[in-house]
Amino acid sequence: MVTVTSLDLEVVAREKQEGAPSAPRRSWRLQDAKAKFSEVVRLARESGPQRVTLHGRDAVVIVSAEAWDRERQQHSGRRLVETLAASPIGDLDLERPVIDGPVRTIDL
Repeated sequence: MVTVTSLDLEVVAREKQEGAPSAPRRSWRLQDAKAKFSEVVRLARESGPQRVTLHGRDAVVIVSAEAWDRERQQHSGRRLVETLAASPIGDLDLERPVIDGPVRTIDL
């Protein structure tokens, strides 16, 4: 019986690309991430999110603080309003139709 791990597959893929510059690593086994934590952090800051696997499954993703803060911002409609206002149709007068009608209560 032969067991192939994701690290084995990465090594094979790198060997096939001999001479080609290798792309930044994006997935790490937990024990490798622990041993090379500084490199994982550096790559998260420079190249984007780094996945850490546990027993062959994704466990966590390490991202830069800047990317985290950007994702955690409360999204509002302000950016959309600013974009529409700056567009060529920004001065177009849009009115939202109001539908007036009787309101009734319903027993549920």
